[in-house]
Amino acid sequence: MQHVRIATYEIRAGSFEELAKTAREGMLRTFQDQAGFIRYGIADLGDRKLVSLSLWETRKDADASVPVAERWVREHLANKVELKSTQIGDMAFFEGT
Repeated sequence: MQHVRIATYEIRAGSFEELAKTAREGMLRTFQDQAGFIRYGIADLGDRKLVSLSLWETRKDADASVPVAERWVREHLANKVELKSTQIGDMAFFEGT
């Protein structure tokens, strides 16, 4: 079973598109260096909110990603987003066609 980290943020400054570009160039690379990383993405929830989703091999890997993400956001996006929630869960399935 894989594990998911879900974090929600409120956008304080800038656009979703700007934040997505920054996350792709920075957070993605940071996560790629972490043990157990599988995939990462963000989605625009509208109303100046976004969700960050990352998939990990183990619960331990997912838990370890939380301080990594918090540190990266603090160093690169502190004045642009505010963390609203972080959750870790078991991924039953995540399939495509």
